[in-house]
Amino acid sequence: MKNFKVNGLPLLIGSLPMDSHEKATKLVLEHTPDIPLWVQLPHNKEEGMIPQFLPGLPGFSHNSEKSLLDTSTPEFDEEFLAFFEEYLSVTESRADLGTSRFALSGTRGKGFFEFLKQIDEKNRLFIALKGQVTGPITFGTAVKDENDKDIFYNDLLKDAAIKKLALNARWQAHEFSKRGAVPIIFIDEPALAGFGTSAYITITKEDVIQSIEEIILEIHAENGLAGVHVCANTEWDMLLGSRIDIISFDAYSFFDKFILYPEMIKAYLGQGKILAWGIVPTSKAEVVAAQTSQGLAQMLHAQMDELAGKTGIDKATIISQYFITPSCGTGSLDLDSAKTVLRLTQEVSKVFRQN
Repeated sequence: MKNFKVNGLPLLIGSLPMDSHEKATKLVLEHTPDIPLWVQLPHNKEEGMIPQFLPGLPGFSHNSEKSLLDTSTPEFDEEFLAFFEEYLSVTESRADLGTSRFALSGTRGKGFFEFLKQIDEKNRLFIALKGQVTGPITFGTAVKDENDKDIFYNDLLKDAAIKKLALNARWQAHEFSKRGAVPIIFIDEPALAGFGTSAYITITKEDVIQSIEEIILEIHAENGLAGVHVCANTEWDMLLGSRIDIISFDAYSFFDKFILYPEMIKAYLGQGKILAWGIVPTSKAEVVAAQTSQGLAQMLHAQMDELAGKTGIDKATIISQYFITPSCGTGSLDLDSAKTVLRLTQEVSKVFRQN
């Protein structure tokens, strides 16, 4: 971490409102040539945050339209045993992760493999390559069992889901490291915006950190950097005190909430860790259209001045340890607005680094 300085480079969050993986990947490479990412296209229903990572889990049926793991079928016990046998063969016997159930494949992996294809065609080294998995809280509270209960509250299914996400993250990191780039894998956790509300009242901070850190350890095993993205506000203290290397937050709308933890932010940055500063809004097309790169750069300067003042960290240090990002993915926007977000992210990074 101490040697990885990003100095305000642009970085994107996973999704685009497109249906061509080839065109989407080219757009990403055009706007983030130093640290590109593979992109999810939610227009393809199998690339939604939940469906993309369901195959291979015990109780999953390709015939179901629901995000469901059914433990009542006669085959479930056999499927469950096979899952953990394969998990052990990969983690302990070093079976090939790339040909296992833990890798993306088929229609759900098109974006990843198109990304690798275009990266390889460039025939050059990248500073880093970015991927993403859905976070265990978001995944575990969206997927149901046959009784319509969140699988996060079923210890067996929760354990299987976390291990599936963790080894998928490791597989992505391994593929990136083979290409000589630093792997960056984000754990996307929109559900953490609701942490502490009645909907998640029985989930503790310990549950969150333990679940996320199982994924982080697998990313670290491939010498990758683990990021967490929350697209609104959350209780940032639990993330700032964890093993996470990169925290991605919506600085445009929620900087005032993030800054409530100055001592923890100071300790976090003191470890050489990174903030992904979501300064480019993605909430609505009209909000996106109202932005300019100069205006967003001025907002960013003001926020960094405030952070420096409250933490005592000099601004140069803060600047060396931050990415410029959109506040969230752009999959729910129209395409013109999404392209504007990508352009603004690139321009704000350029403007800020030139000042």
